[in-house]
Amino acid sequence: MQEKIIILDFGSQYTQLIARRVREQHIYCEIQPFTKAIQWDDSIKGVILSGSPFSVMQEGAPDIDILELFGKRPVLAVCYGAQLIAKKCGGAVEKSATREYGRAHLQILKKDDALCKGVSNDSQVWMSHGDTITEIPANFDLVAKTDSIPTAIYASKSGAYNYPVYALQFHPEVYHSTEGATMLKNYLIDICQCSASWTPASFVNDTITNLKKQLGDDQVILGLSGGVDSSVAALLLQKAIGKNLHCIFVNNGLLRKNEYKQVLQTYEGLGLNVKGVDASDLFLNELKGISDPEQKRKIIGRVFIEVFEAESKKIENAKWLAQGTIYPDVIESVSVHGPSVTIKSHHNVGGLPDKLNLKIVEPLRYLFKDEVRKAGKEVQLPEHILNRHPFPGPGLAIRILGDITPEKIHILQEADAIFIHHLKESGYYDKVWQSGVILLPVQSVGVMGDERTYENAVALRCVQSTDGMTADWSDLPHSLLAKVSNEIINNVRGINRVVYDISSKPPATIEWE
Repeated sequence: MQEKIIILDFGSQYTQLIARRVREQHIYCEIQPFTKAIQWDDSIKGVILSGSPFSVMQEGAPDIDILELFGKRPVLAVCYGAQLIAKKCGGAVEKSATREYGRAHLQILKKDDALCKGVSNDSQVWMSHGDTITEIPANFDLVAKTDSIPTAIYASKSGAYNYPVYALQFHPEVYHSTEGATMLKNYLIDICQCSASWTPASFVNDTITNLKKQLGDDQVILGLSGGVDSSVAALLLQKAIGKNLHCIFVNNGLLRKNEYKQVLQTYEGLGLNVKGVDASDLFLNELKGISDPEQKRKIIGRVFIEVFEAESKKIENAKWLAQGTIYPDVIESVSVHGPSVTIKSHHNVGGLPDKLNLKIVEPLRYLFKDEVRKAGKEVQLPEHILNRHPFPGPGLAIRILGDITPEKIHILQEADAIFIHHLKESGYYDKVWQSGVILLPVQSVGVMGDERTYENAVALRCVQSTDGMTADWSDLPHSLLAKVSNEIINNVRGINRVVYDISSKPPATIEWE
């Protein structure tokens, strides 16, 4: 049974980062809303309580039965979680005179405490809270303070509960807490006694074993996209069920230049049972005259379902639909506090409609993007797919701002091919997370030879990221950008201006739509 840590999410912006830090220690973890009851079994080694944008004194603030957790497994409470324990167990929490946000330095009072092993006195930590714990509960001891607050770390007294409880007012998971990783490792390895055995190899072996048990001799259908996620899912399923996996690769007419043919050749070379379906005309006809990005996504999703459904019916006795859903898709599509504002529709969460009468299987549902790549390397996915940049499900439709036409697609494909070519030739393709060209609904004056032009502008987009949850723009050499710009303008009729996007996520998103 795979050991794991449960992270109860109270809505903090840092919750996913806690999960990242746990997994960096080769320990599996799952984020679940605080509203969901923990299903206790022997696999659970510890529970972490996240921070929250709420105040514990605020009406309607997230709440759980804290005492129900104590004694079952070691507990680590971060920020809001620490305040919740104080409030509910007889301590005191008060509004801070000034909101404490930023760097602080620990003064460790219990030098021999297990959580602080190897942590230096005066260690820098990161605060982000508007309330202060002014009194800790009776069953707890003070472990550390800072110059500005009386309670930075407190822990349950020895023997107070079957397992220790730790509460931290700061965020150990963020980069600015310089020895936060050490504290987390102490909690995970020494206090929870995790074996740190969750590796790409163990994930692949366990997943294949579980897929064999789950699917048996059933027929499974998978929609391939040409990207890393669906490709890794396909290889895992192939290793589990062989030719019982039926892959469908739909050309929506919005792929990169020559991608449909190239991807099909690669998949056939991997021995996958794959069928290519060219539905370009159908998609483009449905998108005619549509400019709204959310409407584009929904149309592409609907038409894909229609095409996929028609092809699926040709496969006899199919019982499962496999999807390449990964953890950021799941996290962004589930809100701790109920339905949230839609940033954008995710094309691969929720599955195809019930009328297909297929059960869903998602081998990668709990992996971050970089973990998917590690698993892909383990199953020997070819490098050119393994290191392929993420590409949006709706394809170039959301990189063409405004309505979609065959001419615009051709212009964007040509410009995009030039950009990707120079990134690969210069060695920068493998140094960045994602790249692409955006066709803007902007025309500007230019001069070519002795002629005045009035043509389109494009934006180059290139970002650094680990898992797509946050991203920063890539600082490409000016000489490389100049070369790309020059070749696009000289060779792609219809473009006379190239700009470079230097926006980070947040506040911007990686894609423009």
